[in-house]
Amino acid sequence: MKTKIVSYLRVSTARQGESGLGLDAQRAAVEAFCKRTSSTIAREFVEVESGRHDDRPKLAEALAFARRSKATLLVAKLDRLSRSVRFIATVMDSGVEFAAADMPDANRMLLHILAAIAEGEAKAISDRTKSALAAAKARGTKLGTHNPSVPVLTLQAARKGRMLGASANRQQASKAYEDLAPYAMTLRDSGFSLRAIAERLNSDGHRTRTDVSWSQVQVSRMLARA
Repeated sequence: MKTKIVSYLRVSTARQGESGLGLDAQRAAVEAFCKRTSSTIAREFVEVESGRHDDRPKLAEALAFARRSKATLLVAKLDRLSRSVRFIATVMDSGVEFAAADMPDANRMLLHILAAIAEGEAKAISDRTKSALAAAKARGTKLGTHNPSVPVLTLQAARKGRMLGASANRQQASKAYEDLAPYAMTLRDSGFSLRAIAERLNSDGHRTRTDVSWSQVQVSRMLARA
């Protein structure tokens, strides 16, 4: 059985994306990897974002699609991954299998190593900061004002917190299916019943965000959020 691949390509500028500079080379690397491993590309996601920025909406879409379709996330070059600590953490926490065309042996173990290195660097920075603050305090430097007032969690605040939590959960669900909802809506508008849509999604290999098969109820919820 061939491995399904979700390709994630990234370029730093809109000009690169429009001209194909960088993208063409990445696509060629992805296609060569798939040919060598007898894999098939289920879908391609392209991100136009600087490597210095951690906000990667297309990455989130790619991971959601890969998770639902039981596919492997593939990047053309490992530096599409390793420059961003949040990128590493996002991939690790997603439960999605990962591969890099330029380093076929790059797997989740390597992600753990990269994350450990990043964590070590963060700890070193934190330790240096604490040492500097301790030294400043020893010199008599005032390090801020102390506010003795402590906010009290009221029932109203707790209720508001639960509402915000529920709202955040709905937003996460909507985001998880933002690439799939338009397809389901098209099927519905074409006359498909909820059961027929669920059967189509299941036959296409899609899974819900909790990794179960689609049902009428889940399709209805997704369409309602969309």
